[in-house]
Amino acid sequence: MNETMICAVGNVATQPVYRELANGPSARFRLAVTARYWDREKSAWTDGHTNFFTVWANRQLATNASSSLAVGDPVVVQGRLKVRTDLREGQNWTSADIDAVAIGHDLARGTAAFRRAGRSETATTSPPQPEPNWETPAPEAADPAGPADAPAPATGQRREPAAVA
Repeated sequence: MNETMICAVGNVATQPVYRELANGPSARFRLAVTARYWDREKSAWTDGHTNFFTVWANRQLATNASSSLAVGDPVVVQGRLKVRTDLREGQNWTSADIDAVAIGHDLARGTAAFRRAGRSETATTSPPQPEPNWETPAPEAADPAGPADAPAPATGQRREPAAVA
């Protein structure tokens, strides 16, 4: 499929707007992406042009984004770029939207505490499994424990088959 996938790094410019629609949850917010460059004359970083994108999220991503994002948060957005041109009141308007596939906080500019979305807990949970013994068994010259089809030792080591004479 021919789509333009992009990854935009910027800041949340507007509070996410959450809506429950007939085909599931949807959320949108504006993303400000400002280019920065090193100005040799000033010996300082300088802000360049700012691009604004409308980011659209659907289903679980919409729910999580609306409860996780606030204005000013540094984020990374990956999704499909959609450039639209409309005729409004006799003027052409162009907008750039991103149909988000993934949204996350930019950890290069801060920290975040991740929480899994509310998963329904099942009534029957499996008991915790013991940690397997990852040690490689030492080679043995003769097998004093018996024939190869005997149960493996309790130490978790694997029994090698006996040589046939």
